[in-house]
Amino acid sequence: MASPDFFLAINTLLKHEADFIVVGGVCAVLHGVPITTLDLDIVHKRTDENIERVLAALSELDAHFRFHPKLIEPNQSHLVGPGHSLLETAAGALDVLGTIDEGKGFDELVAHSQIIFFDGKPLRLLTLEMLIEIKERAGRSKDLVVIPILKHTLTIRDNNDGAS
Repeated sequence: MASPDFFLAINTLLKHEADFIVVGGVCAVLHGVPITTLDLDIVHKRTDENIERVLAALSELDAHFRFHPKLIEPNQSHLVGPGHSLLETAAGALDVLGTIDEGKGFDELVAHSQIIFFDGKPLRLLTLEMLIEIKERAGRSKDLVVIPILKHTLTIRDNNDGAS
């Protein structure tokens, strides 16, 4: 398994002009949450044109499915549906998700996202508030452990936004 290089993975997706939203741990980190994560999670727009752009980026990253004895590369049929493609790449683990949180895809999540600039390029992140809501609904142990840290970071950010 390659060491995580989220900078490389994100920049490669952006270079290919893929439409996606960063969700999960890297999203939290980019919001300033002091946690560690080992994979990059994205929800991609599932149009034919965008899937081609995502696949071009994945090809450049030498992506293949994790936990499979054969090095199966993702193709359009893997990315067109609502499921999860758990991939290993030259930049580490990358989870390309059709939907999250009870079937919400790119189109449903885009209103709950914001754009930041990443290495000078616009990058769409899920808002910290929505990330917290999704993790609360998921209720998995790994999510429940991080929720207090997410909420604390949100409180600090909100308090700083109101400071003069």
